[in-house]
Amino acid sequence: MKKLLVLSTLVAVILTTANARWGHHGGGYGANLQYSDAPKAASLTKKQKDDLIFMYQEEKLARDVYITLGNKWNLRVFHNIQRAEQRHMDAVKSLLQRYNLPIPVVSDKIGVFENKELQALYNKLVKKGSKSLKDALEVGKIIEETDIADLEEKIQNAPSDIQRVYSNLLRGSYNHLRAFTRNLGRVR
Repeated sequence: MKKLLVLSTLVAVILTTANARWGHHGGGYGANLQYSDAPKAASLTKKQKDDLIFMYQEEKLARDVYITLGNKWNLRVFHNIQRAEQRHMDAVKSLLQRYNLPIPVVSDKIGVFENKELQALYNKLVKKGSKSLKDALEVGKIIEETDIADLEEKIQNAPSDIQRVYSNLLRGSYNHLRAFTRNLGRVR
């Protein structure tokens, strides 16, 4: 029985890894995966719950800024990454639902945040990114660097299912950072 449990866990990990790597899980970054080894919602600390709620909002901030700047500058990097940020939101949303936590956005309207600090940050980033294409790409770098720092802090001591999603989000953020950096090198 123990061997069967170990084998089924190993198969689940392999399938999860393959699905995450090759994108066969629908919602992106583990959004629709079920984690049998995940702890119950009650076992999350208040900080872990707050972290999940915050990460959803941070991913929305990134998506909304990229949509707004993408519309202003019509640069492919913004259009591509805004779609990735939506997948990031979906992945964190699946964790919020799994742990019976509230989705922290009353309206999904672009650029609208219930959190006053995030609203102010969105306004500041869009204002800076609207000055020039170079400023817009620098805003992208700032967002991704902030996202990476937050994820690296929040992944510590998180349950395994949350760590998996945060790890995937980290990989995505590093890719986004490279894309913004590469595009910045082309702008004079």
